[in-house]
Amino acid sequence: MATPAPRGRLAPAPALLLLLGFFASLLQGAHPSLQARDTVAAGRPLSGGDSLVSKRGKFRLGFFQPDNSSDNWYLGIWYNQISLHTTVWVANRNTPITDPASSQLSISTDGNMVILDHRNSTSTVWSTNVTGIPSNNPTVGVILDTGNLVLADASNTSAVRWQSFDHFGDTWLPGGKLGRNKRTGEVTRLVAWKGYGDPSPSSFSLELDPRGSSQYLLNWNNNNAREQEYWSSGNWTGHAFAAVPEMGDSDASPVSKYTFGYFDGADESYFIYDVADESVVTRFLVDVTGQIKFLTWVEAAGEWMLFWSEPKRQCDVYAVCGAFGVCAENALPSCSCPRGFRQRRPGEWRRNDHTAGCARNAALMPCGDQKSSKNEDRFFTMPNVRLPSNGQSTQVGSARDCELACLGKCSCTAYSYNYSGGCSLWYGDLISLQDTTSSSGGSGGSSISIRLAASEFSGAGNKKKLIIGLAAAGSVAAVTAVVLGTMFILRGRRMRSLRRVEGSLMAFTYRDLQFVTKNFSEKLGGGAFGSVFKGSLPDATPVAVKKLEGVRQGEKQFRAEVSTIGTVQHVNLIRLLGFCSERSTRRLLVYEHMPNGSLDRHLFGGAAHGAPVLSWETRYQIALGIARGLEYLHEKCRECIIHCDIKPDNILLDEAFVPRVADFGLAKLMGRDFSRVLTTMRGTVGYLAPEWIAGTAITAKADVFSYGMMLFEIVSGRRNVGQGEDGAAVVDFFPATAAGLLVAGGDAIRGAVDGRVAGEAEVGEVERACKVACWCVQDDERMRPSMGMVVQVLEGLVDVNVPPIPRSLKVLADPAKYVQFFSGLPST
Repeated sequence: MATPAPRGRLAPAPALLLLLGFFASLLQGAHPSLQARDTVAAGRPLSGGDSLVSKRGKFRLGFFQPDNSSDNWYLGIWYNQISLHTTVWVANRNTPITDPASSQLSISTDGNMVILDHRNSTSTVWSTNVTGIPSNNPTVGVILDTGNLVLADASNTSAVRWQSFDHFGDTWLPGGKLGRNKRTGEVTRLVAWKGYGDPSPSSFSLELDPRGSSQYLLNWNNNNAREQEYWSSGNWTGHAFAAVPEMGDSDASPVSKYTFGYFDGADESYFIYDVADESVVTRFLVDVTGQIKFLTWVEAAGEWMLFWSEPKRQCDVYAVCGAFGVCAENALPSCSCPRGFRQRRPGEWRRNDHTAGCARNAALMPCGDQKSSKNEDRFFTMPNVRLPSNGQSTQVGSARDCELACLGKCSCTAYSYNYSGGCSLWYGDLISLQDTTSSSGGSGGSSISIRLAASEFSGAGNKKKLIIGLAAAGSVAAVTAVVLGTMFILRGRRMRSLRRVEGSLMAFTYRDLQFVTKNFSEKLGGGAFGSVFKGSLPDATPVAVKKLEGVRQGEKQFRAEVSTIGTVQHVNLIRLLGFCSERSTRRLLVYEHMPNGSLDRHLFGGAAHGAPVLSWETRYQIALGIARGLEYLHEKCRECIIHCDIKPDNILLDEAFVPRVADFGLAKLMGRDFSRVLTTMRGTVGYLAPEWIAGTAITAKADVFSYGMMLFEIVSGRRNVGQGEDGAAVVDFFPATAAGLLVAGGDAIRGAVDGRVAGEAEVGEVERACKVACWCVQDDERMRPSMGMVVQVLEGLVDVNVPPIPRSLKVLADPAKYVQFFSGLPST
């Protein structure tokens, strides 16, 4: 029975339906481009505005324009089912066209796939360049749902003669082989785009180690210069690369069930990866920045989410800022030009492509023309830098001799001198110069003197005026100088024993520190390791002086350990300024003073203690800063330093609420007594990893556990396990509550935030922080992330899944079990 037409609408007559179908077939026959087709064949080219779509619609092939400010057009492949245009392969990277309407992709008479430009005598812009195709065997070009463009026999498209997967651009798609043909020597490598709007090949590339190992290398090669390797993945271990262990962490991967494997046969060696869930869109690329990135598409956010990247720090990429460019890790933009230089290509710099580097404002004097000191080249000294690696050492007697050695060589552009007699000279361009002032390495580093033209400095006339001005001012200030000098001499007598050791620390006598602290009259706090007093150095620098208790080390060993700790400098670690060691009963450490005190005062003290409520943004930055400090201790120091006592009491805040991890050297100083002090210290037990209680070996993952427990407190603004009026444990064990909210998902996680700031908290950051905390407190230390991984997650560079709830959290959620769990521990 025919279904009646809905009211208000007319049912089309059968004749009308036939007529519409007839016209539709005519239109489709006359214009094949109106149909979604995946093939280009002889007589059926792909013209300017048309495109090919893979059978299931995953990828699209056509002409595109990466930068609207440019007239350049390219033939490329991009994702067809996501909202953001993302190109994965480009045919004519080096030969763009300017008018897609007059260009086409077609099959040539020799069977190759070619791009023709009809505006230029039908010239061939690009070709697959396959030889030996039989003239009687027609070929076709097909775009596959893998994103692979193939040239195949028309009668059997599985007989592939050429494929884009053998000629990668900057992107490696699942199913593609990235490796080397051992017989032909042909290599498939990834080569980054030159700029985000310029797909032409840049200097950065990734390839399988040509020496035969199972590792990948990131290389820099510019204008046929000597190739520079700047990162390696480490060898394949069977499930991950040695230097990228997170690749093998399927639990932390946002990509569901992706597989990654290595094949080493007689004819070829290659890596391949695949994703079991076809709904997951993922890609692996060498970015414009020179970093490799593994990303997955999140449609709800409308953007690509980064799973991991290497090298993790932008400034570790070789020549990322070009010749004479200076890289700064925590600055925006990350590249700048030093004094005396300007951006070589400002347009490229505005598009975040800094690889052209910097050019001199004024040329150096030609060799032999420097006839007087007036026009002699001079040097500008940059402090706190990581030196370029290609310096040439020479032995000299002084800094002036080092400077003269550089001036005496026409091609010398910079020198660096250290006071142990080392002199390094650089010739030609300075590459990979890094400013360490604002980086995670703090203000440490060397200095470099860069050669500039004399015109970059003040002239002799200005110097003469300056001298006259100073002479006039000198007579006015003479009396003041005498008075101030007398005061400093008197104070200097009181601190006659003050002296520098190991090039950075000050060695104090006990009497010095009595004077500095006004006989230890103003106590800042105290704990199991001793009391802390406020003081002031003769130059008015405020300090915190800690009296150590229970140190059993000998004088020589104590000084050696303190000197080692004193060399550790990081923006998120408290700085040790000096020490006192007079007999075993007078061991003191002198630190920089932090005006905002310890983190616990702000989290738990409340307004009654004069502590302002920390905003969510400040809390999140504090959590990130602490993670960076611990990452430095664990992974960046010459020896791994395990803190062993991470808790809010040991996190100090400067005037801008930047966190500083304190007491990070006490584990080394306290020796055997350290574990005893920890397990008997009131309040610390809530941060101890299970391995402390089990008595097994302690690794850096013990700090990770403590950090996770503290992160719960930063989020909630309360102690994980509070104390009732009678000293009993409070029923609500917060980490278990937070884990439950995390599992619940959605907006429920907002309930984990301190009620005083919950309204301003960003849900994504709360969820990220709680995920990190739960991963950090896993019972099995092997499941806990490194602090480097924690930093990446909190920075939003890596996404992780919801972790399993640790058994210990479930146990401790019951107050009776909590008391039973810790009943064997002594308390003070």
